[in-house]
Amino acid sequence: MINSIEIENLKKSFDDKPALDNINLKLEKGKIIALLGSDGSGKTTLIRLIAGLICCDEGKILTLNLNPEKEKNKLVKLIGYMPQKFGLYEDLTVIENLNLYAQLKDSDDDFEKLLEFTTLKPFKKRLAGKLSGGMKQKLGLACAMLGKPELLILDEPSVGVDPISRIELLNLVKKTITKDTTVIWSSSYLDEAFNFDLSIILNKGKIIFEGDTKTLGDNYEIFENKVIELMGGYQQKNSQIALNYHIQDYQEDCRVLAQNLSKRYGDFWAVKDNSFCIKKGEIFGLLGPNGAGKSTTFKMMCALIKPTSGKGYIMGIDVEKEPTKARKYLGYMAQKFSLYSRLSLYDNLEFFSGVYGLWGKDKKEKIKKMMDVFDLEQYRDTQSALLPLGYKQRLSLACALIHQPPILFLDEPTSGVDVIQRREFWTHIKALSKIGVSVLVTTHFMDEAKFCDNVSLFYNGEIIALDTPNELIRKSNAKDMQEAFIKIIKGVIRYK
Repeated sequence: MINSIEIENLKKSFDDKPALDNINLKLEKGKIIALLGSDGSGKTTLIRLIAGLICCDEGKILTLNLNPEKEKNKLVKLIGYMPQKFGLYEDLTVIENLNLYAQLKDSDDDFEKLLEFTTLKPFKKRLAGKLSGGMKQKLGLACAMLGKPELLILDEPSVGVDPISRIELLNLVKKTITKDTTVIWSSSYLDEAFNFDLSIILNKGKIIFEGDTKTLGDNYEIFENKVIELMGGYQQKNSQIALNYHIQDYQEDCRVLAQNLSKRYGDFWAVKDNSFCIKKGEIFGLLGPNGAGKSTTFKMMCALIKPTSGKGYIMGIDVEKEPTKARKYLGYMAQKFSLYSRLSLYDNLEFFSGVYGLWGKDKKEKIKKMMDVFDLEQYRDTQSALLPLGYKQRLSLACALIHQPPILFLDEPTSGVDVIQRREFWTHIKALSKIGVSVLVTTHFMDEAKFCDNVSLFYNGEIIALDTPNELIRKSNAKDMQEAFIKIIKGVIRYK
């Protein structure tokens, strides 16, 4: 057996806080390896050490039989690395990014084949910054795969990617790599990991499982439950946020109302004739593939962008005419981390609570509650840009909830969040809906769609199905929401 990576007694700390503690690993060549773990468990730190981007405090690493600290120049041509945060040049086109990365890796790969594999060929002259989330991930993966790397390191490549695109990303990797290529794939999607050869599970900087994925269960549900158990388990409990949440009993029938909402950029319709009504206490899911128009709809309903036509109302208030008045009823969590990156975690909570009109004892109590509920104290003074992805999401949700709004707009709130914290997020969302909070939410985790009262399925800017999750599944003759989503989007069946 030949190993691609060998690690002995590895330790790494940041500001005297252990990130990795006595890691020992031997990863076999030619395997696809899932890297799993709770938020802040050390996954990204381990990836960066293997790639030679940071140095260890103690221990030994061999990556492809090279020391990543001392032989980085040799190693860089042998590995493909896709970071957690979109790492391409947003002001360059798709083809310009590919050209640049090919030059850096001295690669003569056939771009046309890669563009066809990634379905990016029609967009090769589009700026990377103008791509949808899924297309950005595909481009990042294409750039990482240039030069036919012996080791492909992917840090959360499918975060924020719809189910169809996630399948395409995985198929792209499997079709493009050789039998000797080793792949390390960090993921918060356990359905991806279930199909990989090996799994490594980290918790608080330590390895709690290493081995054949199927030893955790040859059935996905068994596998998921076993991973959760290894990570400390999940115990259903009451939402501490909902218990202390107070909202007025507003009389509007439709708290959130979209009437023929449309947005056009040139000849391209991002959203076309979108209409829906969200009532008191309703969880309304807006689902669809990347680039379908979901985030554009959110932005129009928040008066962040102006619609080409149509109207949006919050509590009966025209959001275009009276945006400030409408927004006071909203808690908005954007798809892209939108808090102040240079402020600490605590300073962000202080700032946003002040913006929302909280002060004095009430302000301090609400900040403390959010710190406790979302387990944020350990990162209290950490600059928010440096937070693990899952903790960025926790902070974003805390800031959206802190002023106790009657309406929540949550754009992919659980993207990049570990499986246990995802369940806790939804415990809060469901409990808030029961006390009358109206929720507009998007998600790419189809198992979360079952928590919605109604779901609007978006494709090419238009609503192609609107129903309860159970009815979507029944009318699609599907076994679950993920299968229904794929069938309806791909047009395998005609939804009625």
